[in-house]
Amino acid sequence: MLTDQRRAHILETLRLTGRALASELARELSVSEDTIRRDLRDMAMAGLLRRVHGGALPVSPDLPDFSARQSVSTEEKASLGARAAALVKPGQMIFLDGGTTTAEIARRLPKDMPLTVATHSPTIAAEFEHHRQIEVILIGGRLYKHSMVAVGAAAMAAIDEIRPDIFFLGVTAVHPSHGLSTGDFEEAAIKRHILMASAETYVPVTEEKIGALSPCLIAPLSKIAGLIVPAGMDSERLAPYREAGAEVIEG
Repeated sequence: MLTDQRRAHILETLRLTGRALASELARELSVSEDTIRRDLRDMAMAGLLRRVHGGALPVSPDLPDFSARQSVSTEEKASLGARAAALVKPGQMIFLDGGTTTAEIARRLPKDMPLTVATHSPTIAAEFEHHRQIEVILIGGRLYKHSMVAVGAAAMAAIDEIRPDIFFLGVTAVHPSHGLSTGDFEEAAIKRHILMASAETYVPVTEEKIGALSPCLIAPLSKIAGLIVPAGMDSERLAPYREAGAEVIEG
C-alpha cells in the first residue's frame, strides 16, 4: 500500500472512531508498527492529527475568539441551551461557564424562575439584566479576554465560597478516553475548580467537539453527570461515552 493510501486510511479511521491505534493499524494494513509510527509523526507535524501514546487522536481546531464564535452554529447551540435550561429547578444555584453555548442556556432560563446564577463571565452576567427573579453572583479575577472569563487566584478563592447545584461546563473538546479538555492551562484549572465545588456538572457540546482533543485536560468523563449533545447523532459514535459512564442527553 502506498504512503498516501495508508495516511488516508488513518484519517478515515480517526473520523469514524475518534482514535487510531498504531498496533491495530499495522495489522489492518499489513505493515510494521514502525511504519505506522513514522506516518503518525509526519501527519502530526503537518497538523493532521494529534499523537498520543500508542496512536493518535483527531486535532481540535483552533478556537476563534469570543466575538467570532457568537455567529457560529447558532441553531445547534440554541437547541443545546434549551435542553440544558430544562434541567434547572426553581431555587437552585447554578454556575454558568463562559461561552456562546452557555449564553444560550442563560437566554432560555424562565424570567419568572427564582434562581441564583454564579458565573465568572461578565458577558454571561449581562444576560440577566432583566431577570428580576434571578440573583447573580459575578466572580472576579484577571480577565482572560479570549473566553471573556475571570481566572487566577482571586477567582479560585471566590469559587471556594459557593456550592452550586449544577455547573454547566464549556469545553473545546470531549473524548471518551481522554475526557474533557480546553486550549488554555489556566482556564482549564478554573473549570476544574468549579467542577469540584459543584454537586453536578453537565457539558453541552456541539458536534465538532465530540471525539476531539485539546491540549489542556479539565477532567475525565467520570467526573461529570452528563453530556448534552445535538439530537440525531449516530448512536455508535456516542456509545463510547455511555460506556465511559456519562449520561448522554440529546438536545
